[in-house]
Amino acid sequence: MTKKENIIYGIWPVIEALKSGKEIEKVLIQKGLRGDGFHQLHTHLKELEIPLQFVPLEKLNRLTRQNHQGVVAYISEISYMKLESVIPFTYEQGKVPLMLLLDHITDVRNLGAIARTAECSGVDGILLPEKGSAQVNQDAIKTSAGALYKLPVIRYQDAREAVSFMKNSGLKIIAATEKAAIDYTEADLTKPMALILGAEDTGISGDLLKMADELVRIPIMGEIQSLNVSVAAGVVLYEILRQRKHA
Repeated sequence: MTKKENIIYGIWPVIEALKSGKEIEKVLIQKGLRGDGFHQLHTHLKELEIPLQFVPLEKLNRLTRQNHQGVVAYISEISYMKLESVIPFTYEQGKVPLMLLLDHITDVRNLGAIARTAECSGVDGILLPEKGSAQVNQDAIKTSAGALYKLPVIRYQDAREAVSFMKNSGLKIIAATEKAAIDYTEADLTKPMALILGAEDTGISGDLLKMADELVRIPIMGEIQSLNVSVAAGVVLYEILRQRKHA
């Protein structure tokens, strides 16, 4: 059940929240909603690149019994960062950038576990898609042991644009996939890089695999053909840390 303090409802309250700079996770809008208020809200959401979803009236009524006017917004648990500022800042600190792009991982516990390992292993930022990804909610934050408060988290609309920006910023793109020809220990992981991990059921999307500079795999010796994605993240991230410590 959504806690009432984690949502804002009503067209004008949501617009005022956006104007005041409040971080919004996503906005649910009733299908077929029209009018001046709707157009103003839609414009603000597009300008701020905040995810929106058109849903049936029944879904909004389940979230609140108050007069929501066809609009319910989820307040973000964290403040999101811009990729365009995170990578230059990392370079300015004299660090070798290590970014982690999660391609449609939908389990909040996996997200939290990955974020915890990422923070411990020195990741400089996590990229999440605006749509089709686990929500950064209290369950994810609890599983992350608070790491999601400490790590820069970036939302992207277009994965290809995000990857292109990282490439142009000097990062090598490494995709962890069972389709790879080499083991992760055979790759050079000491350079500025971004690691891509995909959802357990579908893996990394074909477009991202094509954009990757190198594909690596984790050897599987048993009958089960894949590791939990949070475990896979830990395996590869600590190999990156090991290589960089001995470079």
